[in-house]
Amino acid sequence: MIPGIRTFVAGAALVATLFAPTFARAADIVDTAVAAGSFKTLVTAVKAAGLVKTLKGKGPYTVFAPNDAAFAKLPPGTVESLLKNKAKLATILKYHVVPGRVKAADVAGKSLQVKTAAGLPVNVNGTFGVRVNDAHVIQPDIEASNGVIHVIDTVLLPPAPAKKSHH
Repeated sequence: MIPGIRTFVAGAALVATLFAPTFARAADIVDTAVAAGSFKTLVTAVKAAGLVKTLKGKGPYTVFAPNDAAFAKLPPGTVESLLKNKAKLATILKYHVVPGRVKAADVAGKSLQVKTAAGLPVNVNGTFGVRVNDAHVIQPDIEASNGVIHVIDTVLLPPAPAKKSHH
């Protein structure tokens, strides 16, 4: 390689690295969430529920990720009680995950029900921005090596199980 070209290529690579968004390095979903810095509660919950290995897995997954402000909107004591109930916490977290890689453009103009990793459906409405149940996607399409993250402003809570009537 010509010496001047090598220097130019190295300089261009350095500039691209400096100006690239932090999530462009294609880390997995967990590492991407940790690096973002605004998902401390979510990351703590994923660890407590034993889902780190799953979300570092092959995927692809689409994660509707509540930021720390979304968790702060829950009633006082909710997060602490969930951290003590691993099964319930895991169900709630899986309710935020959809198998496959779904970008915001894939749902634009559509309204559909999508089955989550918890086995329960969420309503996705892409007619005015993107909403998932009552949550707004406030930052769509954060790429990860094993899926895509959409930041949401509200924690999704699965519907309570229907009571079985005894006859």
